[in-house]
Amino acid sequence: MISIQDIKENEQIRTYIRKADETLEAMGYTEHAFAHVSRAAHFAQKVLTELGYPERMCELAWIAGYMHDIGNVVNRIDHAQSGALMAFRLLDKMGMDAEEIAIVCSAIGNHDESTAYPVNPIAAALILADKTDVRRTRVRNHDMSTFDIHDRVNYAVEKARTELSEDKKTVILSLEIDTGLSPVINYFEIFLDRMLLCRRAAEKLGLQFNLMVNGQQVL
Repeated sequence: MISIQDIKENEQIRTYIRKADETLEAMGYTEHAFAHVSRAAHFAQKVLTELGYPERMCELAWIAGYMHDIGNVVNRIDHAQSGALMAFRLLDKMGMDAEEIAIVCSAIGNHDESTAYPVNPIAAALILADKTDVRRTRVRNHDMSTFDIHDRVNYAVEKARTELSEDKKTVILSLEIDTGLSPVINYFEIFLDRMLLCRRAAEKLGLQFNLMVNGQQVL
C-alpha cells in the first residue's frame, strides 16, 4: 500500500504543491502551500478517525487532503478536475490500487465549491478540512492599505478552531474575528457558499455543521 510517508517523500508531488502555490501567489491569492495542504490533510484524516472509519480510509483522506490543490499549477479555473487527473497519474505510477485511486481522485475532483459535492466520506472530510482553513497567516499581502476583501477577512481572523463536539454529532468551526478590521458580514459575503457546502459535507458524515463567530452561533 502507498503510505502517507510515501506521499510526503515524493519529490514530484512536493514540486507540484510548491509550483501550484507560486502560481496562486502570482495571481494574488492567499497561501495554498504546505501549511494549507498539511492542515487539510491532518483534519480530513482526524475527522474520519474520530468517527470510527477504517484506518486505511483515514489515510486516504490524508492523501487526498495533501494533494487536493496540485491542479492550481495548471490554472485556478477547474483546478479540482485538473488536480484529480494529475493525482491519478502520480498515484498510478506509484502503484496504488485502482479502487483507492478512484476514491482519492473523486475527493480531489469534488472539493472546489463551484462544482463540489461530498460524493464519499473522504470527499466530505476534505471539503470540511479545506473550507474551514481560515487564518491570518494565509494572507501574503503585508500592506493593509491594499487589502482586498479576502485579505481583510482572513487577516481579521485572530483565532480559528475546527473540531467535533464531544458527542461526535457536530463539526464546529469557531472563529474569533476582529470586527474593526472586517465586519462579520464580509465573511459571509465571500464564504457563505463554502459554509453551506460544509453543512452538506457534514450531513454526508451524519453530522451537523455549526459556525461560531465571537462566541455566537451564526450557522
